[in-house]
Amino acid sequence: MLQDYIEQFLHYCQVSNFTAKSIEAFTARLRQFDRYCQTLAAGSISELTYQHLLAFVADFEAPSVHVKKNRVWALHQFYHFLKLNQLIDENIAAYIPYPKIWRKVPQYLTAAEFNQLLEHFASRVNSPHDLRNLIVIMLFGLLGLRLGSVLKLDVADVDLSAALIRIREKGNIRRLFPLPGILCRTLTRYLQTLEHPRGPLLLSKRGKRLSERTVQDFLRTAMAELDIKKHLHAH
Repeated sequence: MLQDYIEQFLHYCQVSNFTAKSIEAFTARLRQFDRYCQTLAAGSISELTYQHLLAFVADFEAPSVHVKKNRVWALHQFYHFLKLNQLIDENIAAYIPYPKIWRKVPQYLTAAEFNQLLEHFASRVNSPHDLRNLIVIMLFGLLGLRLGSVLKLDVADVDLSAALIRIREKGNIRRLFPLPGILCRTLTRYLQTLEHPRGPLLLSKRGKRLSERTVQDFLRTAMAELDIKKHLHAH
C-alpha cells in the first residue's frame, strides 16, 4: 500500500541532501510501517488514523524506546512530505509526541570504595605513569574534579609553593583549588619525573597530553580487579 509513497519520499530525501545515515534510518522505519499497514483493514493511506500511527510507534514488533523515537521522527518527515506534495489532506503524524527517554541514575563510589581504589593505585607506583594514574584518582576523589578539567591541566596550573591548582571548567571558567598535603607531595614527586617544566601536566607514554580513553581504560581495569561494579563520576 505504501511502497510507491515510500520510494518517492526516499528519492526526495536524496535530492534534498539528507545524510546517508538518515536515509538508511528512514528506509528501515518506513518498511516497518508498511508491514504494519499490511496487517490493517485500511485500503489506502487516507484511511490510516492517528490511533493507527500511535499503535505502530508504541506496539508493533515490541520496539525499544529508541526505536519508538526513531519511528516518530520518520513518520513526521514522511507525512510532511506527503502533505507538501498534496498526497494527503492532513499531516496527522505532526501531533505524535516523542517518547521520553529516561536516563539512568549513576551509582557513585562510596568512601570505602574510593579508598580501596586509592590504595590499589598507591601500591602500584613503579613508574612515572603509575604515579600519574594515582594523581588522576586523587584529583577525582580529593578535589571532585571532572575528567575534562583534569585532562586540561598544564604544569603551569600547579603552584606547589602556595598549595594551589588552577582548574579550567566548562565555559572557560577558571578556579583556584587548595591542594591537600598528600596531593602536594605526590605532585612534587611526579613533576620531578617530567623532562620539560611546561606543557600538559598529565602525559601519555608518547609524551602527549593524556587522553580520555586511556583514563577510562586504566580505571575500568582497576575496578574490575577490585570487583567494584560502579562508575567513577569522571565526566
